[in-house]
Amino acid sequence: MPLTLEQILEETRQWPPARLAELVDSLSVELHQGTPPEVDAAWKQEARRRLAEIQDGVDQAVDGEEVSAQVRQIVSL
Repeated sequence: MPLTLEQILEETRQWPPARLAELVDSLSVELHQGTPPEVDAAWKQEARRRLAEIQDGVDQAVDGEEVSAQVRQIVSL
């Protein structure tokens, strides 16, 4: 019998961050396998642009926990 989403979440909450990042990366790759090359190229260009803005001090990165808290707050409105 396949694991439920709740079982998977409970198991992965106990994993070290590096292992969890590896899982997320693998799932992301699988999700985007059918993405047209031009869409992939556009996202790579956007990521490079955003990184350059952070490195040049034009913009600031926001902590992932802070973003998650803001999303939870918006969703619960």
